[in-house]
Amino acid sequence: MARTILAIDQGTTGTTALLIGEDLRILAKVNREFPQIYPQPGWVEHNPEDIWTSVGASVSAVLAESGVDPGSIAAIGITNQRETTVVWDRATGEAVHNAIVWQCRRTADRCAALRDAGHSDTVRATTGLVVDAYFSGTKAAWILDRVDGARARAEAGELAFGTMDTYVTWRLTGGAAHVTDPSNASRTMLYDIHKKAWSEPMCDLLGVPTAVLPEVLPSAHVYGTTRGVPGLPDGIPVAGLAGDQQSALFGQLCTDPGMAKCTYGTGAFLLMNTGAEAVASKHGLLTTVAWQVGDDYHYALEGSVFIAGAAVQWLRDGLQVLSSAPEIEALAASVPDSGGVTFVPALAGLGAPHWREEARGVITGLTRGTTRAHLARATLDGVAMSCAELLEAMEKDLGRKLAELRVDGGAAANNLLMQTQADLLGCDVVRPEVIETTALGAAILAGIGAGLFDDVEAARNTWREQRRFAPNPSAQTTELRQRWAATVGKA
Repeated sequence: MARTILAIDQGTTGTTALLIGEDLRILAKVNREFPQIYPQPGWVEHNPEDIWTSVGASVSAVLAESGVDPGSIAAIGITNQRETTVVWDRATGEAVHNAIVWQCRRTADRCAALRDAGHSDTVRATTGLVVDAYFSGTKAAWILDRVDGARARAEAGELAFGTMDTYVTWRLTGGAAHVTDPSNASRTMLYDIHKKAWSEPMCDLLGVPTAVLPEVLPSAHVYGTTRGVPGLPDGIPVAGLAGDQQSALFGQLCTDPGMAKCTYGTGAFLLMNTGAEAVASKHGLLTTVAWQVGDDYHYALEGSVFIAGAAVQWLRDGLQVLSSAPEIEALAASVPDSGGVTFVPALAGLGAPHWREEARGVITGLTRGTTRAHLARATLDGVAMSCAELLEAMEKDLGRKLAELRVDGGAAANNLLMQTQADLLGCDVVRPEVIETTALGAAILAGIGAGLFDDVEAARNTWREQRRFAPNPSAQTTELRQRWAATVGKA
């Protein structure tokens, strides 16, 4: 019987299950969405039971669609929305509160107080992160402080904290494994990325008892085996864990220092492998753990653009200038340029390298001659410029130019966007045949953890280039940069 790997991609709006062969070809893929909960403006929650239901539904559906025998599954890999936080009862498995999603800003005041008290440098030096409500630590503390009796129960060891990799693994193993990996731990603001362990000073600072924390194990490791999961036999090893962006870096086989990828989804996330060195950014980026395989520990520089594909969705749903998201490429290409229109898509604040949560979107240069095509072109330009700022910051931190950027995610299918990106960066932009690189990364890690592959070299020949966009900068590129520099400060 041919062996397969089950990759579970637990995302922000839904869970995708993929069955992947030992040759790392995708055999089947199914997504199941779950509700988003908005208790008040700026707050975002998920019901953990809805997430678990979406995991089960997507796994059952992908098995039914593929006709694959569940007994052929040799390993399970999990990749996940990263900073989303849940706290649950170790005895019953019931969450004490809805999960607080990475997008949620409810702890912004707490983070502002930490910054005002002078803790920013210590947090960055220890964790590689900026003090921001984006990360998990203040979310966990919020739950413990707002749910009656939760803090005392947490200190007594009755409650467990985790990001979605931890929660899904706990459910898959019937509560036997309370674990995470360094890529996810490094997104909590509680993990010392240099000592490679939870930081008691950070836990004390944020008010998170160490008794709730999961064990940190390598990204490729047998954490436990399935037990009591409907549709799956008991005993399948759960053998790979990585946060979604680090998993995409691994799936793009950016395994050598200096290699980088950008994932274009709702937001855009650019990561560069820095190898065994945790490079401290001086240009507004994050230093994070990429993965750990055996004793091989890789770090990355990361920049986040909060709005990328979401800007196209806004044109479609908010302004109704598009009937479908894919329509934007042909519309934007119908004009030679944006006609002087500049769009800074700060619809949810500005992430790296600015870190201005109060920023708002700005459109300048409108005239009576402006058409919806010009606005579409300016939107793609704005996404590309946002990403260009990230890569330029990375190049400054490392002191060298990037040779190529590997791309994935839904918007990577937009040829005009990719060519604009190459022109702005001055380097090749390379799109692989398979852009499901987040799931592929989890599958490769699981294959290594379960012993299907000796190491990442066994997977290297599976990465295949689909198209390469060579840079062709022009006077138009220079003008776009100048207009952006004059506009981004107004956001």
